[in-house]
Amino acid sequence: QVQLVESGGGLVQPGGSLRLSCAASGLTFSRYTMSWYRQAPGKERELVATITTTGGNTDYADSVKGRFAISRDNAKNTVYLEMNSLKPEDTAVYYCNAVFWALTTLNYWGQGTQVTVSS
Repeated sequence: QVQLVESGGGLVQPGGSLRLSCAASGLTFSRYTMSWYRQAPGKERELVATITTTGGNTDYADSVKGRFAISRDNAKNTVYLEMNSLKPEDTAVYYCNAVFWALTTLNYWGQGTQVTVSS
């Protein structure tokens, strides 16, 4: 059974930092492209950051470039999202996503972790 378990969310003041973690189990983690998505109230889920299987390539939404950093540790089956200079508009539920492209696409989601940026 595949599980993606996010942690590290919480309440932070504008300008602050948080580090999200997503621990994966039940899959061959190193074969999966990992991403972080977020969904704010009343808005669609949006892609925040993606990292390839080896960590050699990353991509970010324009709204977080220069502030967020995605990384992974394949030995620990964990992907991270370092978030700096947080803004109120970063408030959302953040979801971890794992995708493996083969003859069929395998796509898994975590349960989400709340990030609230407020003074």
